[in-house]
Amino acid sequence: MEDRQTKSRLHFCGGSIMIGLIVLGCCIYAGIGRFADRDRNVVVKGLSEREVMADKVIWPLAYRLAGNDLRSLYSEIERSNAVILEFLTSNGIPEDEIAVSPASVTDIQAERYGYNNEDPYRYKAVSVVTVASGKIDLVRSLMTRQGELLKKGVVIAGDDYQFQTVFSFNGLNDIKPEMVAEATKNARATAQKFAEDSGSRIGKIRSASQGQFSITDRDQNTPHIKVVRVVTTIEYSLKD
Repeated sequence: MEDRQTKSRLHFCGGSIMIGLIVLGCCIYAGIGRFADRDRNVVVKGLSEREVMADKVIWPLAYRLAGNDLRSLYSEIERSNAVILEFLTSNGIPEDEIAVSPASVTDIQAERYGYNNEDPYRYKAVSVVTVASGKIDLVRSLMTRQGELLKKGVVIAGDDYQFQTVFSFNGLNDIKPEMVAEATKNARATAQKFAEDSGSRIGKIRSASQGQFSITDRDQNTPHIKVVRVVTTIEYSLKD
């Protein structure tokens, strides 16, 4: 009787060990498969790029004056500012989009190292009237008509690097979701092509990162047209 029970226990233990070995083998096989899949991946980049119109412009109208009498100089500054304001407002620029900065006046004789005895003027002034507007087309059209100010005795310093017109685009948040989706789609298409060429298929996304958005001028001649660009980097797993 005891021999039969002993044999039964031995058979049971043997069967359990066998089942355990089978399960262990399956786990090891699956683990090896997962480990192999873990090393099979592809990293791709997706680009989204589009042209947009600037939606804000900062246009400084700066001019320079010189003279020997301060009172006369300030009178001329007031006259010139009035001419510029009339030119802007009469052509559709609201007053709340125009700012007149205090004139900067320099006494040449008071400057120890800047005085030149041959300079006929003691005082020099710089005055700036700045337009900050979303009316891009209107401002651009007025920029081409600055000759009208010249006819009224106001010479705009258009070639001064300190007073350059700046166009900007502030609507990035409105187009950001669509551009990220487009960049992700392009990245997946690249990964799909790579997988097909290698006889595989793409699996899940293992990691993804979104690059910074960049906004640049399309070219130096059309600064009011911007190029918005973003690149996403995505890592896909590959499967047979």
